[in-house]
Amino acid sequence: MTAAAQVLAENNFGDTRTGGLAGPMGLFLIVLLGTATVLLIRNMNSRLRRLPDRFPDQRTDTGGAERAVVDPTDRPSAP
Repeated sequence: MTAAAQVLAENNFGDTRTGGLAGPMGLFLIVLLGTATVLLIRNMNSRLRRLPDRFPDQRTDTGGAERAVVDPTDRPSAP
């Protein structure tokens, strides 16, 4: 029974001391993503504060039906 436990407990993944950069690199990426998230949230909050409280209701606009849509690609024909 102890022989089976020793076989299962044996480290078959090679030397774990070399290349020990995964921990610090993972921490760096987590801190970087956290900082980017905080900056994005602050930016969106400042943009939302600049929006008006209410937008004009387009259905109650009285002159909406009389206005014509002008196509900017239409050019008057040259004589």
